[in-house]
Amino acid sequence: MFFPDRARAYAEARRVLKPGGAYLFNAWDRIEDNEFADVVTQALAELFASDPPRFMARTPHGYHDKARIRADLAAGGFRDDVSIETVTYRSPAASARFAAIAYCEGTPLRNEIEAREAGSLARATAHAERALAQRFGNGEIDGRIQAHVIVAPVA
Repeated sequence: MFFPDRARAYAEARRVLKPGGAYLFNAWDRIEDNEFADVVTQALAELFASDPPRFMARTPHGYHDKARIRADLAAGGFRDDVSIETVTYRSPAASARFAAIAYCEGTPLRNEIEAREAGSLARATAHAERALAQRFGNGEIDGRIQAHVIVAPVA
């Protein structure tokens, strides 16, 4: 999900795999299927309405289309019998505050927040915390996370 040229990256992975091997990886599903990331993204869109930070939707959750994943793998030289299994789990957090800090301050989303307005990181984190607490409550929280597990066999 982070490669700028996925087909080329897949071709490099394919190049070093033995015949009969497989390339296994995962990619996050749509942001709407990943509750904490979605709530934080929506909260920041409220705070920065004219230019919302979209890192989470664009990058980690922006590579979810199974047909696109298959096409990129095919372009990288993998067989067409790629397996993509979607898995859903729960992601616990000690509190809404912990989750807000993790997303706003512990990912590259931080750079987009700080680029919007100098000194806004604490305010953005607090806004995300309030949105998470409103959706999931106070105390320990957990949200749905969903990803694709991909197995690309080598001929």
